[in-house]
Amino acid sequence: MKIVTVIGARPQFIKAAAVSRVIRDRYAGQIEEILVHTGQHYDENMSQVFFDELDIPRPRYNLEISGGNHGAMTGRMLEAVENVLLQERPDWVLVYGDTNSTLAGALAAAKLHMPVAHVEAGLRSFNMRMPEEINRILADRVSSMLFCPTETAVANLRAEGITNGVHNIGDVMYDIALFYRDQARRQSKCLQKLGLAEGGFVLATCHRAENTDNLERLKGIVTALGRIAARLPVVLPLHPRTRKLLIDHDLYGMLGSVKVTEPLPFLDMVALEQAANVILTDSGGVQKEAFFYGVPCITMRDETEWVETVGTGANRLVGASASAILAAFDDAMNKTRTAIHDKPYGDGDAAGKIVALLVQ
Repeated sequence: MKIVTVIGARPQFIKAAAVSRVIRDRYAGQIEEILVHTGQHYDENMSQVFFDELDIPRPRYNLEISGGNHGAMTGRMLEAVENVLLQERPDWVLVYGDTNSTLAGALAAAKLHMPVAHVEAGLRSFNMRMPEEINRILADRVSSMLFCPTETAVANLRAEGITNGVHNIGDVMYDIALFYRDQARRQSKCLQKLGLAEGGFVLATCHRAENTDNLERLKGIVTALGRIAARLPVVLPLHPRTRKLLIDHDLYGMLGSVKVTEPLPFLDMVALEQAANVILTDSGGVQKEAFFYGVPCITMRDETEWVETVGTGANRLVGASASAILAAFDDAMNKTRTAIHDKPYGDGDAAGKIVALLVQ
């Protein structure tokens, strides 16, 4: 069996690592996987380092497509992916998540009548202003196999009339969290390099367009991070696009004593997530990782696809106003941390279930 896997962004590299490992370890000689890297995340800190750390096979194709508006980027990817699929003629085209690379891979395959398998199907924020929401809805519509991470995702698809090929297999990110948590603690020297003590700092990320492209929201987040950093060290691995916008809007100085770093390698990020006292983020992946590692999370968005993290009390949605972020931070600092026993994201073998269903 031949599978073409289309990836292009940091979160997809991480998820694909889990599935590629299962293919190599359990199906050697039975499945040929061909990786196609669209180039959406091209910076070494956002791309190559993940292939090295996570032992992801080298992509057969690197399309080197990045930059531009959503339509232009997706259109160029669509043309290039179509050429790859015509050449390879796979049995399955595998896509992950909700990026432009996801949509391009799914559409190219569907138009060639090649079956699409979508990992992280059924997620919904119900906010159509998010480009990710558009991408995930369209990818689900053209997929033959829909791999859902939760029962909520299954219910979302059912409400849209999609029932065929739907499987709740759990979350591949939970597979990854379990596989790498101890390795990250052993190997990463990030805490020492940054002069941080375990439980003595805050980890923050900010990259979503709804925050970075809205000056009022971006200013609220930066104001809050600067004030928190006056009380407790804050580490902010900064997406290149966010850094540019902060400089362009003359907001960079408002971060004050925040420890700004380049985007971090995967193991360093996992080590920081586990050691943080509180995590502030607008990233879907980081929300879940905070949940997996039992670290209180404050999500600087108005909604989340990962509603299970909020339902258990582990995650709090606050929007992007400085006052709301600071109030949630005070609450998190004063709250006694309790273990969460719910496991809404499966048993840690989502990747195994995905490959078994594709083979079946």
